[in-house]
Amino acid sequence: MTDRTPARDAGADGDHDEWLAEEPSAIGRIFAPVAGYGVTLSSLFRPTVTEQYPFIRPVMMPRYHGRHQLNRYDDGLEKCIGCELCAWACPADAIYVEAASNAPGAQYSPGERYGRVYQINYLRCIFCGMCIEACPTRALTMTNDFEIATYTREDDIYEKEDLLVPLSEGMLAAPHPMVEGKNDMDYYRGEVTGPTASQVDWVAAHRPDDPSLKTVRVAQEARS
Repeated sequence: MTDRTPARDAGADGDHDEWLAEEPSAIGRIFAPVAGYGVTLSSLFRPTVTEQYPFIRPVMMPRYHGRHQLNRYDDGLEKCIGCELCAWACPADAIYVEAASNAPGAQYSPGERYGRVYQINYLRCIFCGMCIEACPTRALTMTNDFEIATYTREDDIYEKEDLLVPLSEGMLAAPHPMVEGKNDMDYYRGEVTGPTASQVDWVAAHRPDDPSLKTVRVAQEARS
């Protein structure tokens, strides 16, 4: 890149004056101490802008860093695999994860492990987003929800049930087996678009009173 700055002559007297702005006039020097008040005085006569919150919620930017959420796959299994990478990436030590192994009768996520305990301490969280960048399965994302103020310190520690996204219509509540013939990589690639009949039958046999059974059956009938 070409330097367009003129070269300085080290032997010239007073050449540094060329690099300075022109000196203010005598009147300018007199009013210089109070020149900054001009901005203040001009603002006194402007109309006041008051946010009408909480009656009118502000419009947040799409990538605003708000409250976290734990996501699910389309069949209802959790995306979190309990790898603890989010906890290791957190610079404020605000995340605690305790993993457990999936079992044939307790399959909460695709693969071998799932996050049995998941806590975020919002007294420590600085909302930097490094945790969501570290997550390998996009299980952890950040929402636009900023209304997380509480009255007690205990309520600022969010548990897994507070962070886990609710079941959408058509999903089946975990635990239940994975889709037959699919592995964890198939889930990650988006090849699972919803629960299958075998998954619904398994939940109906083991948890006949599960409230998601009625919703998932209606959703499947609408798809057929």
